[in-house]
Amino acid sequence: MDKATKKYLLSLILFGSNGIVASLIDLPSVFIVLARVSLGAAALAAAVLLSRPARKNLQSPKHPRQAACLYISGAALGAAWLFLFESYRYIGVGVASLLYYCGPVIVMALSPMVFKTRLTAVKVSGFAAVVLGAFLVVGQGLGEGIAPLGLLLGFMSAVCYAVMVIFSKKVDEIDGVESSAVQLLGGLSAVVVYMAASAAAGTLSLPSAAQLAHLNVAAIACIGFANTGLCCYLYFSSMGALPVTRVAVCGYLEPLSAVVFSAVLLGEVITPVRLMGAALIIGGAIFCELAGKRANAKAGVAQPARA
Repeated sequence: MDKATKKYLLSLILFGSNGIVASLIDLPSVFIVLARVSLGAAALAAAVLLSRPARKNLQSPKHPRQAACLYISGAALGAAWLFLFESYRYIGVGVASLLYYCGPVIVMALSPMVFKTRLTAVKVSGFAAVVLGAFLVVGQGLGEGIAPLGLLLGFMSAVCYAVMVIFSKKVDEIDGVESSAVQLLGGLSAVVVYMAASAAAGTLSLPSAAQLAHLNVAAIACIGFANTGLCCYLYFSSMGALPVTRVAVCGYLEPLSAVVFSAVLLGEVITPVRLMGAALIIGGAIFCELAGKRANAKAGVAQPARA
């Protein structure tokens, strides 16, 4: 296995452990996301600013419109994480992660309107598989008494993920660590705005004295520096050296690892119906992504990196 593939797979497994690390932090979800985006943004910004080649080749000032699109995509990503981390508390890491990764398929369904691309029979088949898988996961969850609010939060995280992808696809001149740094700054802005609005409305849930006294600093550092800053570095530094088919297929190791970690480490139950739903969601998404990459390759269209 080559070095780039190892780095890519490691980043996906670390990303897949986000829910596990978050479960170790006894804070309101918004503060966990705040720690993640602020520490991750600081790490990536430092990586850019401390590297002379990176400083000399900054693309954002040269392409302000694309930088704005990246910033908006980052704000959508921050919102997606707010919904996702809150949904963990209601429906568990496994189910929430599966709903979150319906986001790319939402993009595919909207692509005829947003990107003026043709919706082929292959893509429709993949989309149908994802919808059926989501129906199985959600249907069983409701049957088990899972909170509908948690399912709604999971779905909203997928919608925000889709918005992030749509704006990211408008960017082709800014990439790598610089791209992630701009996105995380956008995510940080979204979280700060949400917190300010919640505080003004009197609905912001503050950490208790007991929570602060027993704060898991190691887990906070891990989710910010390792699961965000380091992961983004590993992910984007390996992308350019990998075939697009490998990126597409291996990319769904992330939600798969999230489901496995949640079952093994958190004791979340994987029933046969939920397992079938997971297989349909992940398999259908891979099917759609591979179809899209083949079509773009024939048309000579570059594929933006997934954030």
